[in-house]
Amino acid sequence: MRMRPTLSWTPAEDLPPGTTDLEPVADALGTGGVLVLSGAGLSTESGIPDYRGEGGSLSRHTPMTYQDFVGGAQARRRYWARSHLGWRTFGRAVPNAGHRAVAAFERHGLLAGVITQNVDGLHQAAGSEDVVELHGALDRVVCLSCGARSPRRELARRLEEANPGFEPVAAGINPDGDADLTDDQVAGFRVVPCTVCGGILKPDVVFFGETVPPQRVEHCRELVRAASSLLVLGSSLTVMSGLRFVRQAAQAGKPVLIVNRDPTRGDRHALTRVALPLGTALTTVADRLGIAVDRQAPPSP
Repeated sequence: MRMRPTLSWTPAEDLPPGTTDLEPVADALGTGGVLVLSGAGLSTESGIPDYRGEGGSLSRHTPMTYQDFVGGAQARRRYWARSHLGWRTFGRAVPNAGHRAVAAFERHGLLAGVITQNVDGLHQAAGSEDVVELHGALDRVVCLSCGARSPRRELARRLEEANPGFEPVAAGINPDGDADLTDDQVAGFRVVPCTVCGGILKPDVVFFGETVPPQRVEHCRELVRAASSLLVLGSSLTVMSGLRFVRQAAQAGKPVLIVNRDPTRGDRHALTRVALPLGTALTTVADRLGIAVDRQAPPSP
């Protein structure tokens, strides 16, 4: 029987309550050597919903799993129709104050790196350079047969040509760039193959139920070993891909600090959990450290 990936988490113990005290976060950043681990909650202020917070997409949407994607052409048609529509909105998202604050901390030499569970590329768009995309990135596409990688914008152009007039109205957009469409809305959508070998194309992201490449995991473990502390931003830590780094840091005696409005699966390992909006919290910390955060860049014409 196929097992579904872990999508939700219910606390089985009394967890420490959240606080609004940002001093421990400011102290850690002031010391330097902080490794950031970010999740979907950091991008909600950019208009990208998270999975599990208030109004999170899991309340209405079950993400595509790797097993479903490779298991049938109909599943891939449904995925690419929904993702193609979602990309139009997702690809226009811009970094928010939280992303810009993280980039400012990096410019001032306070970070040991950034590990992000997000696939939106907003850390890099804000100016962060030392970023490990744990789950990949939606702006790239990979062929499952020959391994060729190509830009998402090129696939978008080919899908537009193959599906003229495809303009359904989505009920919502999800953190993985997937739009909520009905089966009737995706019926007849044409999926295009790899231009190199004719194989199956997949976004260059780690789907639910798929394994993060071992070398990427080890690189992240090395970053944890080298860091002075771990700062978790906007992640519920429900899935092991992020939680393992929290456990590693705690076992090594490194302070773990979490900024997330809701309880997380890593709270019992943390020195503190700050229950404040990410943009407000991080810009406040930057102000206390005398660090200027770039203003929002105007949208491209």
